[in-house]
Amino acid sequence: MAVTHLLYLHGFRSSPRSTKAQKVAARVRQRHPAVRWWCPQLPASPRATMDMLMQGVADWPGDAMAVAGSSLGGFYATCVAEATGCRAVLLNPAIDPARDLAAHTGEQTAWHDPSQHFVFEPRYIDELRALECGPVAHPGHYFAVIAKGDEVLDWREMTGRYPGARIKLLEGSDHALSDFDDHIDEVFAFLDLA
Repeated sequence: MAVTHLLYLHGFRSSPRSTKAQKVAARVRQRHPAVRWWCPQLPASPRATMDMLMQGVADWPGDAMAVAGSSLGGFYATCVAEATGCRAVLLNPAIDPARDLAAHTGEQTAWHDPSQHFVFEPRYIDELRALECGPVAHPGHYFAVIAKGDEVLDWREMTGRYPGARIKLLEGSDHALSDFDDHIDEVFAFLDLA
């Protein structure tokens, strides 16, 4: 069944203004105008994020929705996909954000607007741990674009987290997937939007 509802989740300190989010949004608008698109600004609290997301997609058709996420958004996308059974595209997904973000508690600045500040509280690490889930139930529902050149996350951990999933492993690139234009067609082919 073609996807009629698409959720996009940005990474830590990022926003719906990220380059990848903007490129996906533009393509949805241009080529799939009937698709319901949602790319919210995610709260700092992981629990609040998941509450917002699950409420937001509660009336979405599970067999006709998909989620895409980058970095920490990829972690959240996995949570959403496991809860709903939907398709998921993961772009350099965070695998153990509780471990990786433990050193980043305290005041943070927003990547796209350094004048915006938020506090990443120590309790959010426990909230991330509480969201961790085991092996994915339907590996065929996942497509991950993973860069060996990611300077933030380990590509071996990322590929190891999704056995049986479709994985496009890039020899170079970077955490931001600066070459996203080279992969966007495959992302959209996998999403199969209406």
